[in-house]
Amino acid sequence: MGSKTDLRYGIDLGGTKTEIIALNNKGEEVFRERRSTPRGNYEDIVRNIADLVLMADDKTGAKGSLGVGIPGSVSKNSKLIQKNANTTELIGKPLAGDLATLTNRDVRLANDANCFALSEATDGAGKGSPVVFGVILGTGVGGGIVVNGQVLEGANAIAGEWGHNPLPFANQNELPGPDCYCGRKGCIETFVSGPGLSKSHDPVGGSGPTAKEIARLAEEGDAAAMRTMSKFERRLAKSFMSVINLLDPDVIICGGGLSNLDRIYENVPRLWQEYSFSGEIVTPLLKAKHGDSSGVRGAAWLWPQ
Repeated sequence: MGSKTDLRYGIDLGGTKTEIIALNNKGEEVFRERRSTPRGNYEDIVRNIADLVLMADDKTGAKGSLGVGIPGSVSKNSKLIQKNANTTELIGKPLAGDLATLTNRDVRLANDANCFALSEATDGAGKGSPVVFGVILGTGVGGGIVVNGQVLEGANAIAGEWGHNPLPFANQNELPGPDCYCGRKGCIETFVSGPGLSKSHDPVGGSGPTAKEIARLAEEGDAAAMRTMSKFERRLAKSFMSVINLLDPDVIICGGGLSNLDRIYENVPRLWQEYSFSGEIVTPLLKAKHGDSSGVRGAAWLWPQ
């Protein structure tokens, strides 16, 4: 049905689920499967991935190339998973080498945000754009940069990790900022992630609503929710403007749960003009074309066409 060069396999390794996709050279989906991610044991995680790959071989009749998106990064020196991996079982492990042995093929690894950005730059909302900044706005805040179709990893494999910089242009009410799991205070992630948005809300009685509920209340005219959304959008605008001032990408593309807040695509670009180093900013802010599938598709595209 195919050969090794016909299909590209992508794996999205998440904390709760592991997904595989097989794409042909046109970017069309040939096979997809999802399983729960086993936790607590590195060997179980690796075997789970290998089983999905061998299943894809069996179902497609091919032996596809293999790219894996991980919640962390790989040391360029040791080739081991670095300490920034959210799936802590991976830290210090030679994941690429172990998967290569079990699946009998070369393996490419990349940060999951880089995979998201690569997907959208290849055949998504950023197709044809020379410089794409892809951001994930969800439980955390991640980012990836693609230049002329290639992921920019950086010397330390952390290019695009804007979420753990301090909130730029912070006012006195935003200093020193909330505690972040990384050990610092006031990281961008603590303000513009889903939990950050929820915690910043001023609830009118009861417990604080979720980010989605706050957005709904704002659309219904709830005054407190409208104030919270305005603060969120301004913080997001300030954060994006620091990226534009430094990188000046051709497009910024949003994924993750908060990317479904349609109001940000109009309000945030209007607000970020106030923090521009130059004149009018023409950078488009777009929603991801492939949505939740961008991560796994980008892992497949780690092997070039």
